[in-house]
Amino acid sequence: MKFIFKLLLNGAIAVTLLLWLTKATFWEAAISSVVLSVIAYLLGDQYVLRISNNTVAMLVDAVLAFVYFWVVASLLKWDLSIGGLIFLTLFLGVGEAVYHRFLAIDREREKAIG
Repeated sequence: MKFIFKLLLNGAIAVTLLLWLTKATFWEAAISSVVLSVIAYLLGDQYVLRISNNTVAMLVDAVLAFVYFWVVASLLKWDLSIGGLIFLTLFLGVGEAVYHRFLAIDREREKAIG
């Protein structure tokens, strides 16, 4: 359930902004968003979050998104400017903050239940 939430949240943000900011096709934007979500979930949420905290994991996810979309935009010849990349990263960072808040609430609920 947590991964699905992350996938949908990142997808809504990334696909919308990539279609607006670049000449990416819907499928390029959607596939790149799914790949980012998988990598961010495995790296940020399954590794970094376990050894640190929500803030660090959120920052790792934001940096990962910046680097990832910079590389993907270059490889796919999208016209993503540095300003657009920063804008995309900021919105994804806000999405990650929402997601990590959801994780914190879920962890507290699990502790309360026992």
